[in-house]
Amino acid sequence: FISQRMWPIRRLSLGTRTQTRLFNNRPPYQRFNNKQKFWQTRTFWYTTGTGTVCGAIYYQSHLEDSPTGRRRFINVSSAEETQLGASAYMQTMATYRFQIVPHTSPVSQYVHKVAHRIIRAANIPGSWEIHVINSREKNAFVLPGNKIFVFSGLLSVANTEDALATVLAHEIAHVFARHSAEKLSAAKALQLLYIFVSLFVDPSAAEMGRSMATLLVELPNSRQCEQEADEIGLEFMARACYDPHQAVELWQRMQENEQMVPQLLSTHPSTAKRIENIRNMVPKALMKKEASCPPNDLTQTFFKQLGL
Repeated sequence: FISQRMWPIRRLSLGTRTQTRLFNNRPPYQRFNNKQKFWQTRTFWYTTGTGTVCGAIYYQSHLEDSPTGRRRFINVSSAEETQLGASAYMQTMATYRFQIVPHTSPVSQYVHKVAHRIIRAANIPGSWEIHVINSREKNAFVLPGNKIFVFSGLLSVANTEDALATVLAHEIAHVFARHSAEKLSAAKALQLLYIFVSLFVDPSAAEMGRSMATLLVELPNSRQCEQEADEIGLEFMARACYDPHQAVELWQRMQENEQMVPQLLSTHPSTAKRIENIRNMVPKALMKKEASCPPNDLTQTFFKQLGL
């Protein structure tokens, strides 16, 4: 009697174990934990492939030669560049409003004289704004739209007219070669790439890519622009009948006051590398000077170098 009443219970228990075993053998629930990543789908690769082809066509259509023949990507118009320069100019003037040296001062007139001599020799059209900032900083910079700023502390190192011409010609060369537009174009292209990777791959991969792009793309391009400005600037100062040899001496003096930064992490070439490059550029610049300057200027320069 007891065994007959217990039999359904054992059968029920057996059935429960069977159902439990069947439930455990079911495939895992895949809605959230094992969903296929978007970058593994065909849609992603079709989209990526189409975007890559369109991007390559767009990139090729916006390639142009720099003044030295270097191929580069630019998708920023001159009008956009000038507009950005005007905005940066207003911010700079507001920052240094109490340090701007009046145009009537001898120092400002001296800088204006050298700058305009180079601009005329280089035959660059347009009007220029040139300001001297009363500061011990030994530096100068240029903004798009022909805006040059020179810190008065630079004159202690650029202590001759030829040395100052070296710096000013370099800054004028940046504007002539449209280096600001080149850097802005590269930044825009990289920003689109960061956004794509962040949205469709992984935000952390985008951050890693940003660091790698800075190290491998942006900084090398900046150093290349600086070297190109040295080359063009040396030609400009030679056309203005300044002595290209003085550029080497200027950078030797700058080297004595600089803080060492690894070139790999710098926006500028190392000063030692810069001096070496300029030495190699001097013979070509001297040929430009011989073709542009009257013989009496060449004679005076020759006797000046002899100390006579």
